Amino acid sequence: MKETKIFEKPKSMIDVTTHYCPGCTHGVAHRLVAEVIDELQIQERTVAVAPVGCSVFLYNYINVDSYEAAHGRAPAVASACKRLLPDSVVFSYQGDGDLASIGMAEIVHAANRGEKITVIFINNAIYGMTGGQMAPTTLVGQKATTCPLGRDPKLAGYPIRMCEMLATLQAPAYITRVSVAKPKYTIKAKEALTKAFQTQIEGKGFSFVEILSTCPTNWGMRPVDATNWLEEHMMPEFPLGVFKTPE
Repeated sequence: MKETKIFEKPKSMIDVTTHYCPGCTHGVAHRLVAEVIDELQIQERTVAVAPVGCSVFLYNYINVDSYEAAHGRAPAVASACKRLLPDSVVFSYQGDGDLASIGMAEIVHAANRGEKITVIFINNAIYGMTGGQMAPTTLVGQKATTCPLGRDPKLAGYPIRMCEMLATLQAPAYITRVSVAKPKYTIKAKEALTKAFQTQIEGKGFSFVEILSTCPTNWGMRPVDATNWLEEHMMPEFPLGVFKTPE
């Protein structure tokens, strides 16, 4: 397996300027996905599914066949694609508002069925594209446009930990949480993505990689401050680690 050099553009990544805000770590996640696709030599058989949210233009950056899904419905579309084309490698790329809110039923049931797909879940604790509203993952006390005084658990409940919840199901094969906020975490994130795709390729079942990410624009922070905030506040709430691994 050929490893991508640090300054070499992955073959599976389209050479264009992204639309993401300065300091947003979606671009880092995109590059890691493209590197893993290249290193596993699966570009010609990979299918991406992007729903509504900041990830809606994923197909502009990853050079594989792609579907567009309705808000929250990417796991259903990915499941159908995998069942129709079982030799393909299918992944969805979803944000927290999409996956953990409107798409909660879709992700739970896809995981419970043990669909042989890979789900990449970008958790930045807020709705990004639609204006910074509170998401299911917004931290207690964290401000958003729909909770300007900070999330109050008496009104909105507590942040939902998707990895921990999905890990209670019997069917999923691999569930892990990583981050791309700083280089020392990014190395582990790539290892996790590789493991997730390998789990699918080997037919072991459903794989899920949660990536803690930043949203400097909607957090109202400079990029450097955002990465520090993620490390200091999000990681205690959403601890990194492997929650389920293939037997």
